Amino acid sequence: MGKTEVAKAIAAATGARLIRLQCHEGIDVHQALYDWDYARQLLALRAAEGGVDDGELFSRRFLLRRPLLEAIESEEPVVLLVDEIDRADDEFEAFLLELLSDFAVTIPELGTIEAVHRPLVILTSNRTRELHDALKRRCLYHWIDYPTPEREARIVHARLPQVEDAVVARVVEAVSTLRGAELYKQPGVGETIAWAQALGALPDATLDETLGVALKVREDIDRVRAAGVLGG
Repeated sequence: MGKTEVAKAIAAATGARLIRLQCHEGIDVHQALYDWDYARQLLALRAAEGGVDDGELFSRRFLLRRPLLEAIESEEPVVLLVDEIDRADDEFEAFLLELLSDFAVTIPELGTIEAVHRPLVILTSNRTRELHDALKRRCLYHWIDYPTPEREARIVHARLPQVEDAVVARVVEAVSTLRGAELYKQPGVGETIAWAQALGALPDATLDETLGVALKVREDIDRVRAAGVLGG
């Protein structure tokens, strides 16, 4: 959550438009850069067979712009968030490296398209795999650690002003305890907010009863309950 919020904050502070590309396993050029509207092209082809000229099939009117092309062609300042690049494969990472080196792309049917305004690019990674050195060399690296309990409490208050201070304090303390345990997946700030929201809506519920809001792996929940590290 924190990494994505950085991009949102920069876009808001600079007045730029935020464009987000969410990476995932198997993502390719057609999902990230551009594709053709094959359904409309087929309709145009049938219309042409009936004597109606609907223009070139591979023209702008049939082009589907994906986030990367949208960022390159934008006539206004853009913050391009490439979220969770580590989820993509090596081939896509190499393609992205080439694209961001020149901020230009060649579409065979349309020619080369260069960026009007070079976007400010933010890449995020959860370290599910190591990124290649060539990509990292072109980045300013910044590690976002968990906030201090005091700062995390302020974040929760900002997001959930209706939740009582005592509830926020209890959740922040519990999350801090969980992060000190050996877990498969430690709770992030997003889980802290969700947990505080849940306890705010269920004032009689205990931390243990709502533990599934913060932990999403069964083994982690069993381990925490067996250790008895949380109070009510």
